[in-house]
Amino acid sequence: MFHTTRLMLLGSGELGKEVIIEAQRLGVETIAVDRYEGAPAMHVADRSYVIDMLDKQALRELVEKEKPDLIVPEIEAIATAELIKLEEEGYRVIPTARAARLTMDREGIRRLAAETLGLPTAKYRFADTYEEFEAATREMGFPCVVKPLMSSSGKGQSVCRSEEEIGRSWQIAMEGGRVQQGRVIVEEFIRFDSEITLLTVRSVNGTQFCAPIGHIQKDGDYIESWQPHEMTETQIEESKRIAKIITDELGGAGIFGVELFLSGDKVYFSEVSPRPHDTGLVTLVSQNLSEFALHARAILGLPIPEIKLTAPGASRPLKADAEWSSYRLLGAEEALALPDTQLRIFGKPVTKAGRRMAVALVTAETVEAARERATEALGKLRLEGK
Repeated sequence: MFHTTRLMLLGSGELGKEVIIEAQRLGVETIAVDRYEGAPAMHVADRSYVIDMLDKQALRELVEKEKPDLIVPEIEAIATAELIKLEEEGYRVIPTARAARLTMDREGIRRLAAETLGLPTAKYRFADTYEEFEAATREMGFPCVVKPLMSSSGKGQSVCRSEEEIGRSWQIAMEGGRVQQGRVIVEEFIRFDSEITLLTVRSVNGTQFCAPIGHIQKDGDYIESWQPHEMTETQIEESKRIAKIITDELGGAGIFGVELFLSGDKVYFSEVSPRPHDTGLVTLVSQNLSEFALHARAILGLPIPEIKLTAPGASRPLKADAEWSSYRLLGAEEALALPDTQLRIFGKPVTKAGRRMAVALVTAETVEAARERATEALGKLRLEGK
């Protein structure tokens, strides 16, 4: 009998699906776990389970049943205190249980980056109540950025531009957080030139970096990404310095999505995800090894060659604008007729307003041409539901 590594994925969205595919190519047995049936990674995993991953008892029982060699979180909303206990008992959590706990909420990672490691960040305040929130927004000044401590894909984020918008921003944060609690972070609004994701890989080869990925976000969720993003040598070196400091502190192996703001020659740390990043979907077409292939190799202890950009690329996600229990995606034939264009259709069982359902991926001779064609491809796609 062929004995293989057993990987349990906690959170089974479109990013996790690509991780599972890459792991299976390397002979790994895969288990997909999520809070709903029919999540994208469940389509391709060897087995799948539906549990509340914030329920520490349910999480422990499943881990003890399956006895995975690798526990790989793909989302933030997990009982991370239980992951720490499981790691202490000998289970391997990717990249580490401490990293999963610190990055589960924005307070842990922001305090680590700014107060412990001394990395440049926006000024910030935390608030537990509406009254504290009002005071924090006035202290930061307008505009300021409001985020729940824990959310996925930027849900619950907003820019509060005046005193009249304080109530609205609080409500958005309360509705968008993965865990319904009052604590939020209020950040200084940095007038940045651009924002990037620097995918950083820790492996048996040491630390390596992908070409910087530029992206545009709306309400905290990405609506476009491209690679490479044009940067000065000073910006690139400072970005790598910040990324290495934060990922060395978090430790373990795997890929990290380090989000940074660029303002002149200054670089500010924003956030870090200890897993593949949504803006990194573009690497499925732009690199010799995608962020998912890099993650799989790194966590399995396999060597990673020089990471190369094979062509400038861009991505544009398709989002639903309504909630439908039954739907279909139209326009794929027209989109795929465009040169050097690929689609990933995620196959999520239902739509929700703002939910990412597919992504257009394009390469071209220049970033500008790739972005234009990705926008054209997205324009040919539409969802029809009932």
